[in-house]
Amino acid sequence: MARSDAATIIGQYEIDTGLAEIEADPYGAGRYILKVNGVSSSHIDLNDPSFLDFEYMRWMEPVFDFGYPRELFDGRQRKLRVLHLGGGGCSMARWVAASYDNARQVVVELDAKLAELVRTHFEIPRSPLVRLRVGDAGQVLPGLSDHSRDVIIRDVFAGNTTPRELTTVDYARHAQRVLDVGGTYLINCGDTADLAGARAEAATLSSVFGHVAMIADPPMFKGRRYGNIVFLASDQPLPLGAAFERNLRTAPLPAQLVSGTGVERFIAGAAPITG
Repeated sequence: MARSDAATIIGQYEIDTGLAEIEADPYGAGRYILKVNGVSSSHIDLNDPSFLDFEYMRWMEPVFDFGYPRELFDGRQRKLRVLHLGGGGCSMARWVAASYDNARQVVVELDAKLAELVRTHFEIPRSPLVRLRVGDAGQVLPGLSDHSRDVIIRDVFAGNTTPRELTTVDYARHAQRVLDVGGTYLINCGDTADLAGARAEAATLSSVFGHVAMIADPPMFKGRRYGNIVFLASDQPLPLGAAFERNLRTAPLPAQLVSGTGVERFIAGAAPITG
């Protein structure tokens, strides 16, 4: 596919759920910011799909690096299978495609016009490498086969919150069922300073999965601002060794890992989300 030039890409676009806008990133040629209804949704580097600008996506990188080594998921005998619930600009899907040979990915995006916009301008690898599936994440996940994915990434927002039906115990159980042995459920959780939503998500995941951990910058854990917490959940031990933590500490925005009893303290009596 021929690359679109900046003059072609930059602009506003009507989509099914409102208005999308593509802006140039002033800090790098070939870099763009996708906004959906005025909210920054994705950052794309057309020259380097392995570059992730959003901090929470960078915090997901070591989960892949330490949990899914390239020599094991070599694209021949074993292909990495990733499900993205929430598409946006497909930043993580482009990163996975650049990092793992012959990976098989499905990106679920509610907005058909947004999916077509992203496919047209952001150089998304074609199916079967990356399949863009238009649909409601709340309905797609329950219909998928057991043990069919290695990683599931939930990154779905309506405005600045995740739809409640994607945060429940039942939904987490569907993620658990769809994941293969050793699979990981990654969640981007946005929350306010009171962290009530994040505590409820932690309680929900802990009621379903055997192992849960969290990643965020220290001010977020201290309840000082609105921001993102990345949750990791699996029925197998997570790859949270010293090298994993060092990777987070040396990130451009240093992050803190919370696991084990730290997660239990964070929950602090919060109830799992049901119904």
